[in-house]
Formats: sequence, C-alpha cells, structure tokens
Amino acid sequence: MKIAEFHFDFGSPNAYLAHKILPGIAARTGVAFSYVPILLGGVFKLTNNRSPAESLAGIRNRLEYEWLEVDRFVRRHGLAFTRNPFFPVNTLAIMRGAVAAQELGVFEPYVDAMFDQMWAAPNKMDDPAVIGAVLTAAGLPAAELFALAQTQPVKDRLLANTVSSVERGTFGAPTFFVGDAIYFGKDRLSEVEEALAGRSSET
Repeated sequence: MKIAEFHFDFGSPNAYLAHKILPGIAARTGVAFSYVPILLGGVFKLTNNRSPAESLAGIRNRLEYEWLEVDRFVRRHGLAFTRNPFFPVNTLAIMRGAVAAQELGVFEPYVDAMFDQMWAAPNKMDDPAVIGAVLTAAGLPAAELFALAQTQPVKDRLLANTVSSVERGTFGAPTFFVGDAIYFGKDRLSEVEEALAGRSSET
C-alpha cells in the first residue's frame, strides 16, 4: 500500500495551492494524503536555506517570474488566491495550532480555515485576535486550541516533525513523500500522482 505525505507550513503560498489540488489527486489514485505540519523557519535554519523572497532579491525579473508562474497555476486550476499583504507572516502560532487541532480531532477544518485565511482572504495570521476570530467563524474551539498549542508536548511534536522531515531530505515547503521518494514544490504534483498511480519506477 502506497503512503503519501504532504509536509506543509501555512506560510508557503505554494503549499496552499498544492493543498487545493491534492483532493483531486487522492480521488484519482485512491491514495489519501497524510498531512504533516512542519515549521518552515525551522527547516530553513536546519538546512541553511532561505525563502525565495530573500534568495531571489536583487535578481532582476526573477521574483516577478515566480509570481507569474503562480498566477498561471491559479488560472489553470481555477483557484482563489490573493497575495497576502502582511507577508511574511510568522506562522509559529498557527503551525502549533495545527498540531493541537490533530489532537482535538478538528485538523481538516482547521487546515482549510488557516490556508484560506492566509492566501484567499487574506488576513494577518500572526495576530492572535485575528486567529481567534477566524477559528470562531469556522466553528472551531478557539480557546481549547490556543491553550493546547502552548503546551510543551505540542511544541515538541512540531519540532520533531520539522527535524524528522529535514532528516528525510526536506529543505522547503511544500514537500511530498511517496514512500521514501521525495518531491519538492507544487510543480512536482504530476510526478507525485504518477508515483501514486504506479507509473513511476521510483516507488
């Protein structure tokens, strides 16, 4: 049985776009994706990597082209997407919240709400008041999530997820694993689907 994993941070626009495409891949292949919350800032520190906004700064036309490809992807798949005017957003609180949401059994609606409010609405998702309002509007237990997200076991689990992901080869987000095979970025989704459908020699 194939195992598909999606390692993500809400701060990545490409992770949001991939999140919107994964249900279709799962439906076509019959393989559900296991979502693994990681902290992208932690990944960057562990791998000496930097965000595209930093690494591409000063290269004429390069960052503009990256956004052009995002816009093409959005149009191709008919997605709702808006560049977050508050970017970069510190996602530590909402990523810990994702781990807490797993513990409370509200992970899927939590992930949908956070991604949408980061990249479709969008909102300032490192403001506790905004986060609380989003959770309440989504019918999620805001007080319980806030409290659990501050506990040491939740903090430790997010850290462990991040370290383990890097040890397996992750250097950014979104990262996908099909078994032991690693794929990086939304532009590898077709290869992920091929692997899940059994048409790749890598799995």
